[in-house]
Amino acid sequence: MTALHDLSIAEAGIKLREGALTSTALTEALLARITEMEPVLNAFITVTPERALADAKQADADFAAGIDKGPMQGIPYGLKDIYGTAGIRTTCHSRVLLDNVPDEDCVVEQKFKDGGGVLLGKLGTFEFALGGPAFDLPFPPARNPWNTDHQTGGSSSGSGAAIAASYMRTAMGSDTGGSIRGPAAYCGTVGIKPTYGRVSRRGIFPLSYTLDHAGPLTQSVEDAALTMQVISGHDPLDPASADVPVPNFSEGLDAGVQGLRIGYTRAFYIHNEMANPEIIAALDKTAETLAGLGADVVEVDMPSWELFQACGSTIMSSEAYTIHEADLKTRPTAYGRYAYQRIIAGGLVSASDYINALRLRRELTDIVNSGPLTACDALLAPTGLTPANRLDDFGRDAGPWKGMLTMVYNVTGNPALSVPIGFSANGLPLGCQIVGRPFDEVMCFRVGAALEAALGVASSRPDLAPALAAE
Repeated sequence: MTALHDLSIAEAGIKLREGALTSTALTEALLARITEMEPVLNAFITVTPERALADAKQADADFAAGIDKGPMQGIPYGLKDIYGTAGIRTTCHSRVLLDNVPDEDCVVEQKFKDGGGVLLGKLGTFEFALGGPAFDLPFPPARNPWNTDHQTGGSSSGSGAAIAASYMRTAMGSDTGGSIRGPAAYCGTVGIKPTYGRVSRRGIFPLSYTLDHAGPLTQSVEDAALTMQVISGHDPLDPASADVPVPNFSEGLDAGVQGLRIGYTRAFYIHNEMANPEIIAALDKTAETLAGLGADVVEVDMPSWELFQACGSTIMSSEAYTIHEADLKTRPTAYGRYAYQRIIAGGLVSASDYINALRLRRELTDIVNSGPLTACDALLAPTGLTPANRLDDFGRDAGPWKGMLTMVYNVTGNPALSVPIGFSANGLPLGCQIVGRPFDEVMCFRVGAALEAALGVASSRPDLAPALAAE
């Protein structure tokens, strides 16, 4: 029999609707798992058992009354602790907001509530979704379940750890430069950065208005598609929200890739000094797998990674400084060292640099969408160029981000799905990105599901027994 924590959203949904399982029993099992494993993983800022059990009880009552609110009814989930939650503290993993308790839910949380979901709690992050895995904050950094000496990636660090450890099947992250896809790749999970504007960001603490995206990390492509079905939709009160139809995100999961043209962005990274040979081999194998499944895989050209990175970093730095300027001036010591150093640098960005970066963003977006994504149905791209590094590799001061090639699609706004594709020699997960045309998450899921089935990597789970024994 499948353990309760290993039931997919769809599998649990069938059992809940048949009466073979209650949401209360599922929730109690996951809360017990969290209690057992949190001492070594530190994925949570705040666990909410009372709220979770109340949500589960309501879901069970609704099922008994014949009320069906959709795929998330009775399903436990977690929220990165930058998502506003009414009556539950939202700290952004920072002393600055240590006692912050919002009066209102963010839009995503309201959608989960309306869909009958079960909130397990608020998950750790890099401070304000930017800093790094720091030890000078009020909460310790999350640890990678595959090896607790290693980081999870960020900034959706707690979400990555929680999904990899089977605390839940879906957890919300945010992505300004790779903060969903990085933890997904490092922790061996699935992570979708939807198209810019697909999911409302209202009520989520911002990092960069121009680059922020909200999306889930999950244990499978299907879980991601079902979560997207619940959280997507136009929000007229979010200026960046797109008024476009919400598709059936699951409709292509079994369609395969036969006849699709997939552009492989190999030349984009192959000469990067950070490129780990294991990553290159895994990406090449992934391209071969897609070709073996019937796709026409062709290498495509892209503008240089440095252009995308400079463009995105300039925009993010400037906007992050603007958001934090008042607190940086009045209580700078409330910030951790990493976050302070990263955010304060934005004060040095000139108006002309910022405007030029915005102009470059438009040009790069046009090049990608009118070039590779006109000729191809989707792109195969690296997520990161190395496996997760050790936590003790991080020095006293914030260093430059290295090894992640995710900012590209924050700049362009295209949907990008990170899926696991293998493991390094030391047992750490490796991932790749499937990139689609604007608002074509369905294609990303279609290609991702085909890879998931062919590679068989996503079903692997870390063995936490040694870390628990050491504790």
